[in-house]
Amino acid sequence: MKFCKTYQRYMQGHDHKLPAVGFKKLKKTMKRCRRASTPTCPNHCPDHCPVCDGTFFPSLLNEMSDIVGCFNQRAQKLLEVHLASGFRKYFLMLKGKMHRNHTALIEEGKDLVIYALINAIAIRKILKKYDKIHYSKQGQLFKSKVQTMHKEILQSPWLSELIALHINLRETKAKSREASALFHGCYLTFKDGKPSLTCELFDSFKIDINLTCSICLDTVFDPVSLACGHIFCYTCACLAASVTIVDGLKAAKFKAKCALCRQQGVFEDAVHLEELNILLGRRCKEYWEQRLRMERIERVKQVKEHWQTQCREFVGI
Repeated sequence: MKFCKTYQRYMQGHDHKLPAVGFKKLKKTMKRCRRASTPTCPNHCPDHCPVCDGTFFPSLLNEMSDIVGCFNQRAQKLLEVHLASGFRKYFLMLKGKMHRNHTALIEEGKDLVIYALINAIAIRKILKKYDKIHYSKQGQLFKSKVQTMHKEILQSPWLSELIALHINLRETKAKSREASALFHGCYLTFKDGKPSLTCELFDSFKIDINLTCSICLDTVFDPVSLACGHIFCYTCACLAASVTIVDGLKAAKFKAKCALCRQQGVFEDAVHLEELNILLGRRCKEYWEQRLRMERIERVKQVKEHWQTQCREFVGI
């Protein structure tokens, strides 16, 4: 079965109306472009095509924004319910959001991961088709532009959290429903002692999320994901943003850059990856205990320095 049909069947099989890639509409746009025989677009397009630039890319960008927005919102709500404790848990129970049982959480998390991956494949395929028809690299350039706008769904910090949630819940005694024909599973894998989150869809699509901090070159500890999608240790991210642990990443200036991709303005919307922290703490116990002792010393030191600075400023020294 062609991917387009598989994709449409998958999206139609959901009870809720979820944002999707409009394959048929986008293909019609490309056909209209091919039929247009003008000096600016004879049979195939040059670097810029008035038909596609005005319709294809803006339409796809809107769809990608809707997909990412929907995914982030649903993932955040699911994780909020799962991680709630104390008064927050009681408040959610009163609002009627705590009705999900353990198995339902596994299934909902898995469905959201599939939704993210299948849409990533759909976007990749439609852009590849665009470049093939137009003999250009505009599709690749558009993808790079979208990544700088943080509209690429594989960049979402909630994707790695959902994968970690799925692994954490799956390792309990709860049984999930029959496995999806699309979904081949999520795993925490180690290669040469370096961990990564691996997720497979179909037989051909596989993503690996590297869990080695590119600053300290160790397994990420107390991990945070920046808006660009790169994951770092919390203390390393604070170091890169030139802020203290006490002030936090929200205090980072806009000009502060990601240590890996050098994008600006990626620290304010950083997400603490609590499920990933739980997963790594369970799988890397010896390393975790050692790192925890080191982090406590460093954090106590920074807190003392912070309050000493505050006191000196208060008395005018």
